Parts: sequence; structure tokens; C-alpha cells
Amino acid sequence: MTAAESDLENDFIEKLRGLKYTYRKEIRDHASLKANFREKFQKLNAVTLTDGEFDRLLDEIVTPDVFANSRVLRERNSFDRDDGTPLNYTLVNIKDWCKNTFEVVNQLRINTDNSHHRYDVMLLINGIPVAQVELKTLGISPRRAMQQIVDYKSDPGNGYTRTLLCFVQLFIVSNRTDTYYFTNNNARHFAFNADERFLPVYQFAAEDNSKITHLDDFADKFLAKCTLGRMISRYTVLVASEQKLMMMRPYQIYAVQQIVDCIEDNSGNGYIWHTTGSGKTLTSFKASTLLKANDTIHKCLFVVDRKDLDRQTREEFNRFQENCVEENTNTGTLVRRLLSDDYADKVIVTTIQKLGLALDEQSKRNKKRQERGQETYVDQLAPLRDKRIVFIFDECHRSQFGETHQTIKKFFPNSQLFGFTGTPIFEENATVKEIKDDVQTLKTTVDLFQQSLHEYTITHAIDDRNVLRFHVDYYGMEQDSTGDKGQSQDKKKKKKFTPPTKQAIVEAIIDKHESATAQRRFNAIFATASINEAIEYHRLFDEVQTQRSADNPDFVPLKIAAVFSPPAEGNKDVKQLQEDLPQELADNQENPNEKKAALVEIIADYNSHYGTNHTISEFDGYYQDVQQRIKSQQYPNEDLPQGGDEKIDVTIVVDMLLTGFDSKYLNTLYVDKNLKHHGLIQAFSRTNRVLNDTKPYGHIFDFRGQQDNVDAAITLFSGARADSAREIWLVDKAPVVIDKLKQAKADLDVFMQSQGVDATPEAVVNLRGDDARAGFVKQFKEVQRLQTQLEQYTDLTDDQKGTIEQTLPKDDLRAFRGAYLETAKQLREKQSGPGGSGSPAVDQLDFELVLFASATIDYDYIMGLIANYSQQAPGKQSMSREQLIGLIQSDAKFIDERDEIAEYVRSLDANKALDEQAVKSGYEAFKARKQHAEVDALAASHGLTSESLKGFVDTIMQRMIFDGEQLTDLLVPLDLGWRDRREKELALMDELVPLLKKRAAGRTISGLSAYEQ
Repeated sequence: MTAAESDLENDFIEKLRGLKYTYRKEIRDHASLKANFREKFQKLNAVTLTDGEFDRLLDEIVTPDVFANSRVLRERNSFDRDDGTPLNYTLVNIKDWCKNTFEVVNQLRINTDNSHHRYDVMLLINGIPVAQVELKTLGISPRRAMQQIVDYKSDPGNGYTRTLLCFVQLFIVSNRTDTYYFTNNNARHFAFNADERFLPVYQFAAEDNSKITHLDDFADKFLAKCTLGRMISRYTVLVASEQKLMMMRPYQIYAVQQIVDCIEDNSGNGYIWHTTGSGKTLTSFKASTLLKANDTIHKCLFVVDRKDLDRQTREEFNRFQENCVEENTNTGTLVRRLLSDDYADKVIVTTIQKLGLALDEQSKRNKKRQERGQETYVDQLAPLRDKRIVFIFDECHRSQFGETHQTIKKFFPNSQLFGFTGTPIFEENATVKEIKDDVQTLKTTVDLFQQSLHEYTITHAIDDRNVLRFHVDYYGMEQDSTGDKGQSQDKKKKKKFTPPTKQAIVEAIIDKHESATAQRRFNAIFATASINEAIEYHRLFDEVQTQRSADNPDFVPLKIAAVFSPPAEGNKDVKQLQEDLPQELADNQENPNEKKAALVEIIADYNSHYGTNHTISEFDGYYQDVQQRIKSQQYPNEDLPQGGDEKIDVTIVVDMLLTGFDSKYLNTLYVDKNLKHHGLIQAFSRTNRVLNDTKPYGHIFDFRGQQDNVDAAITLFSGARADSAREIWLVDKAPVVIDKLKQAKADLDVFMQSQGVDATPEAVVNLRGDDARAGFVKQFKEVQRLQTQLEQYTDLTDDQKGTIEQTLPKDDLRAFRGAYLETAKQLREKQSGPGGSGSPAVDQLDFELVLFASATIDYDYIMGLIANYSQQAPGKQSMSREQLIGLIQSDAKFIDERDEIAEYVRSLDANKALDEQAVKSGYEAFKARKQHAEVDALAASHGLTSESLKGFVDTIMQRMIFDGEQLTDLLVPLDLGWRDRREKELALMDELVPLLKKRAAGRTISGLSAYEQ
């Protein structure tokens, strides 16, 4: 450990001591860690365990299952003592976490059979390691510490699975100036991979969302003893359905605190303005569960405004905590649960419609009950009038809420009402009117809820990378060549808009969808103005694509679906659904039979394509299937049984899916519908869920020339930062990004020349030293990032496309990508070696290989290209052998096989045609022969039999564990003395390590690091 890192560690420990942590410098190994835990456990539970009992206790509580351990940490548990009597115990004081002991240890070494790890700093609560802090020197990216933690956890038999470290809840990484934290989890929720999908990584923030990143400030605000206890006990959520831990983000925590404080102080109502996509359901769930433990609250009702969101919210709540809310099948069930004293009925998720029916004396159901001589729901609920009930309203911007608001307040005078909204109602976007004394005013969110309790706007969320910016392409509007997205409206010349025809819109979507969605890596929603228009567009897509298929056999049609509600015809579920679908509700009043017939035809077409059997009478099943297929976009085609035919490319909608629907793999919204204010923001926000750098923004393709509406909505919903909102919300215009690309390429050229080599792809191999190669990785990664952004711009002119090609021709780009991946592969191996690479420039690199992986170029695609190459006459191939190899070598998915595939392509007989299956089987046979030859050559050079060395290698690869004893057994037939045997081991392993790592393809072989140089 460098001196600077040691100083950082010592300073941090002193900081914690100032926060009243006890520094236990004598705890440096697992034995002392266990002894300390035993002392704390016995004191807390007023018990003295025998050595045998303590060992059995450890056997019971130490497991590899992070989720199960996290539950044990938070619950009261039972243990049978030697005499058969039960011991009910807790590991910590779960009633008051502040009353536990808080300790800090450093340089803790945990040695198990297969791993030998050292940890910078551990924070203990009552002797349990709950937080691990990994520190890096200034200039080293904290992501390197994150990767180190992931690598540690992937070691078989590591301390996190075999020791008290199994209770670690939280990881903190810092280089003093930048501090991040993230939750522990089981392996399937805890890994870096090719797509860089990683559990949420957080930076702490103040209530105004200003970041707290310096380690000292972070310690003051986050690691104060009671605060850390609350973060673990209260604000870490155990998601039961997925068996994973999820920590609430700072703004979610502040919102919950504000609601709880407001209730404890009985200080009226309030609303939470948290932008769409910021996790309002988790925030409201946590508020509800905390209120459930409040004895002064009789009931907590979480109220949504239609059946679809009722189901979605109920499923989300039950995802966080199994069976915490039941389905309210009808109004009668809701009333029964309201009257129930069962603790399970204290938190209820229901719809505004059911609540309104129960409280409205004039509702049909209350009148019918009255006519039958039964108590009305109003009469039944009378005993609750004076009870203290909390109502939490989801999406409280919706107009239906205003109609029931006064009824609730009148019926429950002691209630408190809280609203969650991503798009509040201000005077500018209000539609509901209130008339008092002949004075008509518009009702706003403040009118309904009195006060704003906490705000986290889309501007905050974009800043935090919790949601993406937008790229808005105004089809039919004059091009803005200035690239100045921040220019004020009064200085802009009014741009002319020419409305396109429906035919032109369909043609444009088909032409631009590949680029907009990164070659169908993502999918899209098409918002239309009415049911009739949705029907017309569905027909047009079929006609246009049928003609294109006839004209071009290589044309691959877009998979089109359409979803809109049918005429209700007495169906209560559809009727309730339509209460939040105003356009569809109005449309179905006119010529309902025609719309029904069209939907029947659309569903039949859907059934034909997808092999389903949905009917209009069971519309909900069809609607759910459409949503699931949109979400299935996340799976690579090769992982799906039908090779991707299960997916939907474009879903035509009217009102549905424009609110409340989330999918990270939906990146594009086509708009032929007038949108404004909150409706516009809600619709746009379907596209801006964060995935990784292959999804740089949410893409909006507007066919109505609605730039003024977009600008107005940005200004309205920007909170305190309206003056800078356009710069934050909207991506740069194409000319600006092109200029950035030109500059990035120029910077790359200057760097290459500064290293004494030409600025060409083939010169990369001549860069001298790891620092120079790291410099190339850093420079070209920025070039590729900008290239990825521009590839998804659909509004590029021919001149702009020419400029991009001139800046970096496609062949040069592909060659540079190949050079990047080869360099990244070499440096990544050095990074992962013991003690790192020895170069700070290399150790702090993030390779971001996801930028170099094409959605369309997968294993099957490459095998198909090779087959196509072999079937064409020599000299007539559309792609040369070297171009084909260059394509393979430029894609990150093949980083660990690129050399083998390239060598295989070069080995093919140009005069022998092969089909795809023959190419695949030939490649597998080629790899097997090459691997056998490598082992044979290695065995021969070290005096071993091929069979014994092959068995040794196969055992390692099957277990992903290197066993030193098996290496000793392998060399027994050589009959060597211990000194000669050791020299032979080192010589053999010097050549065997690269072979093993190559076959591991990026996975870690536990125990191998001892032989790595």
C-alpha cells in the first residue's frame, strides 16, 4: 500500500474516532473478529455460550446468502442450546440501533482455503462487520475499488461467504475527493459484465441535492453512528421477490423523513415532487411501512387512479415485501379491509375509483344496498370518521383526484393527505376549475396538498444520471444549423413547419428506426391522436412493409403491435381502465362497433405473429402480453427460444403506456399527437430510463412541430433551475456533437504523434509502455462515445454524414476499434494481476467495453457472414477476408475469442462453400484442435503426458479453482527433489497461466494469482 493511501486510511480512522467510533487496532484477523463478536453477542443477549454453542451459532448464521443474512441481522432469531433450551436472540439491538457499539478496524486479513484478502477499513455494529470501506489514492478512479470488491466476492470460498463478513451490508469506496457507496448482494445482483450493468452506485447528497463527495464530509453526514444505523435498518430495503438489497437514494430518504415528520408534528398535508423514473413507488412503500409501525395511525391507504396502476403498485409493494398488500377485488373488499383490525390490513393499496364509490352516498352501489335494506358503505365506514388515517396518492397530478379530494377530507376530518407527483399542476397547466362565490379559479397541486415537502426534479435526475436527457427530432421543421440549444426563444427566427402525411410518417419511421434504436437494440412507442388514427397507422405499416418486402428480399419488417382499450360494453375493468384514458374513452363513444371490429382484427394479427390466442373479451391479458414483449427487448436474440421473434419493435398507442410504464430498453417515442405540459413530460419520460453508454439519451421523434410545447414544458417542470434547463434536458444538436468528434479525433492524432508514431490504427501496436497505451485507450474511448451518440441521430443531413465520414472513415474506425480492444485486453489483464499493473494510468482506466459491442453483431451473425463469404466465388465476395476479420476484431463481444475466430477465417479454403451449421461445427472443432495442440506442446516441453496435463487443466476449468496439491500430484511421475520440483512448478505455471486465463475468458480462477507475475 502506498504511503499516500496509508495516510488517507489513518486520517479516515481519526475522523471516525472523532465521530465516537472505537478504534480496535488489535482486530486484524478472523479469530480476533470472532472473539469480539462473541463478547458483544453475549452481552446483548445476557448469555454465556460454551465454545461448542458458539461454534454451532456461527455455523447457523454464517452463510453465502447475503439476503438471508440480511434478514437475520434485522430480526429476532432462535437458537437451541446444548441442554435443549431455546435462546431467542438478536445480533444487534434492532429496537434502537443507536444503542449498539460502533467500532472501526483496519487492514483486516481474512484467509480461507482458497482466498487471502485484506480489507482497508471495516465498520462494526455490535461486532458485526456491516460496512467495508476501500480507499484509493487521489487520481485513481473509485471504480477500480468497486471492481476489486467484485473480484474479491467472486473468489470461491471467500470471506464474504465463509466468515462474519457475510453480514456486510454496504460498500464505500473513495479516493478522498470522490466517494461512492453501494449495497452488498448475491452474485446475480452484484457483478460488472460486458454491458456494465451494475447495482445502483450512489453519491450522498444534501436535501437540496448538492453532492457530498469529500470523504470527511461524507463521514460527517452519512457515517455518524445513529445515521449509519438508520441507513442500514430503515433505508435499506430487502426486495423479497428478487432476494436482493436496495438502498434508498438520498432524495427518497429526505422525502420519507418529511412525511414522517409531518405526521409526527400533525402539520397538515403535503406533496412530494419527484420526477418520473426516480422511484416514487419505493419512496411511498417505505413511508407506508414506517407508518405501519406508528401506533397513532389507524390506517394508511396508498391510492392510485386506475386498475392497471393498482395492480402495478400492488405488485411493486409485494416485490419489496412479500404479501404486504392484498388485491382489492371490489369496493366491498376495500370496505372490509378498512374495517379490519388485522395488522396485515393496516396498509392498503386501492384505486381512487373504489374509494370514491365507497364514500359517495349517491353512488349506484350505495343506493342499491340502501334499496335492499342493507347498510351502505358510508354507514359501515362511519366508525372510522374520527380515526387518524393517512392517505398517500400516487400521480396526484391527475384530474380525477380533485373530484374526490373534498369528500375524503370531509369524511375523515382527522386524516392527513400526501401526494406524489412527477409533474405537479401549476396555474399554467391546470385544467380543473373551482368556483367559489362566482369566482372561478384553477386548482393546483398546492391547492390540494397545502405545501411542497420535497423536490427532486427531472433537472436534478439528469444531473445525477438517474434519467437521461432527450434528443428531440422535429420532423417536417426547418433545420436549425446553429447548434445553439440554449438560444432564447425571442432571438430565434420562427421555423416553418410542414405537416407530413401519414404515409410519409410511416415511411420515416421505417427508414429511421434502425438508427434511432441502435439497430433494434431498443424499441419504441408510437403515440397517435385517436383510436381511428391508431387503426389507420396499423394498416399503413402492414401495407408499406408488405410492399417493401416484395421490392427487396433483404428487407426486415418492423414488428408492429397496437394497443388501445375496446368499448367498455359493461365491462367494469375496461370502464375503470378508461377513466384515465380520456381520448380513448371519448373515441369509444362514436362508432364503437367499428373500433371493436378493428381491435379484433389487430389482436388476430398479433396472435398470428406471436402464436398467442388473446381475445378482446379478455383484453387485460392481451395488454399485459404487449407490455411483457416490450420489456423482453432486454434479452439478446440468441437467448430467446424464437431468436428474437418474440419482441416488438414499435407499439402504436393512443393513451395507454404513456404514463406509468417503464422499460430501460425503450428509447424512442414517435409522436403524432398533440402533447403539452405534464402530458408531454410523462410521455417523453417513457424513453429516458438509464441503461449504459449505448443508450445516451431518450429519442423523441415529433411529427407535429411541437417545439414551443417542448420548450414550455421544460421551463415549467425545471424547478429552481429553469434558466439552465434546456442545456440540461436536451442533448447537443448534431453540429455541436460533430465538432466534439472532430476535436476528439484531433486530440487522438496529437497524442499519437506525441508518442512518436503515426496517427493510424496500425501504429497503435508501436506505442511504447503501458502509460502510452493507457493514453490511447482514454483518447479513443471519447472518440467512440461521440460516434455512438451520432449513430443514433436520425436528423443528420448528407453534409453532416459526409463530415463524420471524413473525420473518421468507417474502415479506420473499425481498425481503431480493433486496436482499442486488443490494447484493452492486454491492460485489463495487467490491472487484474496481484498489486495491479504498477502504472497509476492503467489502474484507473475504465474500459467501458459496452461502447464497442454491436447489438446486431453476435456469434450467429458472424458465423452467417463466414458462411456467406465461403459460398461466394473468389474475387466476388461482398466483404474481403481481411474486412471480415476486422469486423470481428472491432466488436467487444469477441474480445476473448477474436484471435481464434480470425485464425479460423484465415484457415478456410476459399474454394469450398460451407453452410452456417458447417461453419459453427468447424469453428468448434478448430478451437478444440488448437487447445489440444497447445496442451500437447506444453506437456512435451515439460516431460509430462498429454493425458495427465489435459486432465489437470480440465479440472481447473470445471471448478474455476487452482489447487496447488493437484499441481504437486501432476509432477510426481518426474520423481524430482523438492528444490527441482519447485523450479519445475514455476516454469510450467509461467506458460500455463496465460493458457488458463485465456480459456477463463475474463472469469476469475481462484488461487491462480499466486503464480501470476
